[in-house]
Amino acid sequence: MEKDLTQGPLLRQILTMSIPTMIGYAAQMVYDLVDIYWVGKISSEAVAGVTLFSTIFWIVTALNEIIGSSSISLISQAYGQKDYEQTKIAIEQTISFKFLMASIAAVLIAVLLKPLMLLFSEADVVQHGLDYGYIRLFFLPIMFSSYSINTVFRCIGDSKIPMSIMILVSFLNVILDAVFMFETIPFTNLKGLNLGVFGAGLATVVSQTISFLIGFIILFTRTHNVKPSIKGLFKLNPQIDKKLLTIGLPNGIEIFFRNLSNIVVLGFVSMFGTAAIAANGIAGRLFGFAFVPLSGLTSGSSSVVGQCLGAENIQRAEKASHLAAVVATIIMSGSIFLAFGFGKEVILFFTKDPEVIKLGSDFLKFGSLGLVALGYGMGLASVFSASGYNFPYLVSSIFSRWAVQFVILVITIKFLNLSIIWIWLSYMFGDIAEALVFIYFYLRGDWKRKRAW
Repeated sequence: MEKDLTQGPLLRQILTMSIPTMIGYAAQMVYDLVDIYWVGKISSEAVAGVTLFSTIFWIVTALNEIIGSSSISLISQAYGQKDYEQTKIAIEQTISFKFLMASIAAVLIAVLLKPLMLLFSEADVVQHGLDYGYIRLFFLPIMFSSYSINTVFRCIGDSKIPMSIMILVSFLNVILDAVFMFETIPFTNLKGLNLGVFGAGLATVVSQTISFLIGFIILFTRTHNVKPSIKGLFKLNPQIDKKLLTIGLPNGIEIFFRNLSNIVVLGFVSMFGTAAIAANGIAGRLFGFAFVPLSGLTSGSSSVVGQCLGAENIQRAEKASHLAAVVATIIMSGSIFLAFGFGKEVILFFTKDPEVIKLGSDFLKFGSLGLVALGYGMGLASVFSASGYNFPYLVSSIFSRWAVQFVILVITIKFLNLSIIWIWLSYMFGDIAEALVFIYFYLRGDWKRKRAW
């Protein structure tokens, strides 16, 4: 159901939007973890190959972030203004324009993928990554469109539909992984398709396609205040498309530089061998899972803040961001406890390689130390995407990842030849720096005067 988030108890509204979003994101991360779990059953080289692809692949999320961030402010503010026709047009343009941009990006990355991967590892590791990756690229437009539809529902106050879809599809992916990858389906005597690493990629794109189709049908057949039409998808609106590219452009550049920094960090990790790359891949996915509550909270609170700003209720928007920051701090404190208390056991679930287990558990411990500060900063930062003032994201990425983390890596690994632990510790320093940037721009208050329309 659509929901007016400018009314009612604020904490309840935030949790009502955030908890289903967290659950949905958690379900989405489950099939990422399942992929790496099953791939780990093949070999550490296969894990390393998938890690290489995933690191390069997520550069394209910069494009998704540009349009996605813009759409949050456009749709939620239009809905907060109760301008349902403008909300409808923004929804249609978000889906169609992002599909078009994803198609172009998929072709470009496909051409560059193999040469980029060969920069980091030997041919057999790279081949595993290509087997997994090309099918993911081919279905990139569907993946982006599925993200768009989930964002649309949250912006108009409905977080339960995307949650339900993501849970269903994640469960499907778990099953398809086992069926597609192995000669004999694990824990059964049934025959599988024995597609190996390619099967993991195929299972993911099949699941994402089903997610898109379900969300698309629900969105375009519902009878509520906002009624997008299929016809509207086939006509680009230059005025809105320009906003979709420009409002979220700082976010996109930020994600690009962040993912580029991940590639640079991977270069440092590769200096310590294939086991280090595999450990980085497994622990990195686990960190992604740890960020699920934080991502769900910021997405949910951004919907609340966006509608409040559309209704010109700045005081309520400010209070919402403060509540989000407090809740985020509590959540990320729990992540640190889990990393130190159960890190080794969790890594052991994905691999039996003792070197990978040691390196991965160290990454979880030392890399988690800055999460409390980052949680508080990101809770406050929900006001940026909601208002359309996304410049702080760009500054945070450049400062934290390049002026702080990269410099620390060059000094400790390149010049001082210290251990790999300093790669993991560099994340802590970067996270603290990023939180400080968010707090600074929040206190400046420019977001209070920024609007998407």
